[in-house]
Amino acid sequence: MLKFVKDHMESITGIEIYPVISLLIFFIFFVLLFWWVLTAKKDYIKTVSQIPFENQNDNSL
Repeated sequence: MLKFVKDHMESITGIEIYPVISLLIFFIFFVLLFWWVLTAKKDYIKTVSQIPFENQNDNSL
């Protein structure tokens, strides 16, 4: 099965760019996410982290 897919993919011209594009999208996404985490305001992070606890009384049995 893998040999069939590999042989089929090799016959497509210009397919070698897709793994490079996928890697770039993956890398850029996580770099931006890391940048956002480092530059996020601490007050915002604290406020958002408390949201699940605010609704805890509403959902109790």
